[in-house]
Amino acid sequence: MSFLGIDLGTGSLKVAIIDESGREQAAASVAYALETPHPGWAEISVQTWWRALCEAAGRLPDGLRREVQAIGLSGQMHGVVLIDADGEAVRPAMLWPDTRALGLLDQWPEPQPNPVAPGMAGPLLRWIVKNEPQSARKTRWALQPKDWLRVALGGAVATDPSDACATALADPAGVWNQALLERLELPHEWFAPLAPSYAAGGILSQEAAQELGLRAGIVLAIGAADTPCAALGSGLASDGDALLTTGTGGQIVVLAEHAPQAVKGLHRYRAASDHWYRMAAMQNVGVALERVRGWLSYEWVDAYREAFGDASSAALGSPSGSLSGNASDGALGDPSAATSSAAAGLTFLPYLTGERTPWLNPAARGGWLGLALDHTRGTMMRAAFEGVSFSLRAGLDAIRASGATVTTLKLAGGGSVDARWRQLLADALNVELHAVDCPNAAPRGAAVLGGLASGHWHASDLAALAPGATRVAGPQGDAALAERYARFLDLYGRVESWFGETPLR
Repeated sequence: MSFLGIDLGTGSLKVAIIDESGREQAAASVAYALETPHPGWAEISVQTWWRALCEAAGRLPDGLRREVQAIGLSGQMHGVVLIDADGEAVRPAMLWPDTRALGLLDQWPEPQPNPVAPGMAGPLLRWIVKNEPQSARKTRWALQPKDWLRVALGGAVATDPSDACATALADPAGVWNQALLERLELPHEWFAPLAPSYAAGGILSQEAAQELGLRAGIVLAIGAADTPCAALGSGLASDGDALLTTGTGGQIVVLAEHAPQAVKGLHRYRAASDHWYRMAAMQNVGVALERVRGWLSYEWVDAYREAFGDASSAALGSPSGSLSGNASDGALGDPSAATSSAAAGLTFLPYLTGERTPWLNPAARGGWLGLALDHTRGTMMRAAFEGVSFSLRAGLDAIRASGATVTTLKLAGGGSVDARWRQLLADALNVELHAVDCPNAAPRGAAVLGGLASGHWHASDLAALAPGATRVAGPQGDAALAERYARFLDLYGRVESWFGETPLR
């Protein structure tokens, strides 16, 4: 007996099969690219998604596919897919990086229960009504990405609270806001009925089963948004459990038994279980470090080595920028000593794509301030790592301001594997970090939902299903780093007005 999880992501589709004990048996992924037919647009054909699903499923062992008893779904948040009465897509899907609706955000007057961004379903649908009336006339359902996929698999038209509450069209609990829909001139009948993420939502059709190499008639879970699925797959099951993911962006998620209090810049959403979660969403993690690495002409291994070299190497600002033998051998040296010498007086703002938590400013921008003649590209790279860690700390501070006490974070994501980077994160965030033994958290969480929907597991089993986690770093009480974090916050406050601030709502 096994369960299949499908994660419909922004840049790739991932699948994973877990056994009846929750252990991953196989996984596969297929990448794809977004389409940008106009500046600021982010779209994709749903056929691209379907082809990726068929290809990814085909990479799973035949024997495991035949044993699948249920399918769970995870999907990127905020975007929207318009389909007609026959289930056919009216136009390409519109996705969360899309900014075409930025000028419509004033139609969501303050206060809002959650921040409103232009790539959320609400602003995008308002844009459709105003600019593509022919698409609006053809539309029967406006679905979130994972809900479109369930329908394509033969399942029910439905959504869950974790996706609905992130559309800017529902209350914090995920219930559609009928008064808001009327004010925005969005037809009520476009919006799918709600069901729990772990509920059954139909069965796999014969046609879809043949294309995917699965058995027809197996249960399809309603599913959940990718962030709560990743939290579930990483083992967050109880009040206060917390997760840090670092990839292109970064998210800090803290599970809550009851609805958290509102804090500016902080998202309060429904989890894949009956919990809530607080979420700080930072856009500039891997994307900022990757761009800096390119600007400074580094390979990744060299970027880490020069940025985190010991106190006798380039971190001291030596003109040559050469590495000591210790750094070349992979030794970490004394991170606090290197930091206090390297980045003193040099601050990097990582906001190359604007920022969500805590600033809610899509116009925010980045750069270095404090450069001196004795700085090297190694010190500039180090300052970039610090700046990204400080942006994550600002997000965590917003969560702490909402009443959560966070001293430990589970750690996931491809951008968090280097031991030196993990230590800097632990120091900057003032937390212990425990790396989760789960490389495919979102599809694993989706697969768990499949097991729940089929009745194999129950909510009381979730804590026991948590994957293992290993402590990889803890805070060392770096007072100089704390001072530079205060400088970082002060610098952003001083330069914010340069950016032509256009706050999100």
